[in-house]
Amino acid sequence: MKKRILTGITTTGIPHIGNYIGAIRPALKLATETDESFFFLADYHSIIKNKNPSEIKSSVKNIALAWLCCGLDPEKTLFYKQSDVPEILELTWILNCVSSKGLMNRAHAYKAAISENELEPDKGINMGLFSYPILMAADILMFDSTHVPVGSDQIQHMEMTRDIAQRFNHLYKSILTVPESIIQDKEKVVPGIDGRKMSKSYNNVIPLLGTEKELKKSIMKIVTNSLEPGEPKDTDNCSVYELYKNFADENEVNEFKKSYEEGIAWGEAKELLFSKINKELEPIRSSYNELVNNNDYINDVLSDGSKKARQIAEDKMSQIRDAIGITKIS
Repeated sequence: MKKRILTGITTTGIPHIGNYIGAIRPALKLATETDESFFFLADYHSIIKNKNPSEIKSSVKNIALAWLCCGLDPEKTLFYKQSDVPEILELTWILNCVSSKGLMNRAHAYKAAISENELEPDKGINMGLFSYPILMAADILMFDSTHVPVGSDQIQHMEMTRDIAQRFNHLYKSILTVPESIIQDKEKVVPGIDGRKMSKSYNNVIPLLGTEKELKKSIMKIVTNSLEPGEPKDTDNCSVYELYKNFADENEVNEFKKSYEEGIAWGEAKELLFSKINKELEPIRSSYNELVNNNDYINDVLSDGSKKARQIAEDKMSQIRDAIGITKIS
């Protein structure tokens, strides 16, 4: 069987350097090393928490742009919007009917949400949040995905997907591929400009698609200690050094570390970091400037991908309907 990876892309906010290092770059590298790769914009997942239509619409565009500008090749990778493949929601209902409530009760996201409510455990919790793992399972199982890259926070959901697939295969026919997880390195936290994990909620991000001036301004704001030029500096827990490691080769990192021992000035260290990041982002920025106002191109890419995805989904749903007895009367 061919190795087919599937990656769901959260459609919230504007991508930053942390997203690029932790998700976009490794996913695109993995796509070049596999037989088939499917990437989709998980826009139905976004409405679980976000009830602002304009934010959802703009986020879908920004996220699609980011991945295309960073090198996603729609000629080699199937790139589509979840909402353009209605068969996914049909499969979600069918999987709901073979999934136990007890399984959903054990989902970490649901348990975390009810733990915050003292008097009414389910206050503010919608059915989308509760049954989210089933929609995720449908995303994966619809396309016979063999491997799914996940972070440590999604391992449980992948186990649920496997359980649901096996349950369906046991009840009906063995037609759902039971996928394997590819565990991504989530131990490495990308630091923001204040030293905490880079996150929009902390307002400490370095922009991915901003201008060169905006990039430099953000880097120069990175918080450092008060050691003067000439004083040796420690690379441990240093945001400048940690970020530099993600854009430099081994020799460059060793040289940078040596400059710390020799007392490099913080301003100079940040200039070196800016130069290194900017060099990698220049072609991404150039692509972004070319595409940002070309909505027709973005829509065409997603439409083409969705048509191909639907062909696969329609064939799969035909098998599934036949297996469960939802067929023409004969």
